[in-house]
Amino acid sequence: MQSYGVHWPCLLPQHGPGKKHERPIVLADWQREIVAAHPGDFVRGLFHSDGCRVANRVTAHGRAYVYPRYMFSNESADIMGLCQWALDLLGAAWRMNRRNSLSVARREAVAALDRHVGPKS
Repeated sequence: MQSYGVHWPCLLPQHGPGKKHERPIVLADWQREIVAAHPGDFVRGLFHSDGCRVANRVTAHGRAYVYPRYMFSNESADIMGLCQWALDLLGAAWRMNRRNSLSVARREAVAALDRHVGPKS
């Protein structure tokens, strides 16, 4: 599917030449209002494009166990910041596990993302 029009930049002001992580990605005020009102929808889009839900396998003290966790990675510090902001709005605890990757592993936070993100389609 393709679409052409001179007003696409009005709707998607973040679009531009070059790599996303080499240019600023900032939401317009009207976009911030929408995300603040619907952070779950925004998080769903982020995780469906650059995230995943995994079964984390851990062995500690001679015991093995498995628990679900969400991972999100992106080279753009701006996009990572927007993801963190939206997760905060949802009350979903997250941690940076690398410079370009965050993890959502606490049981309550994973349950919240399960309600909002759902399986990739």
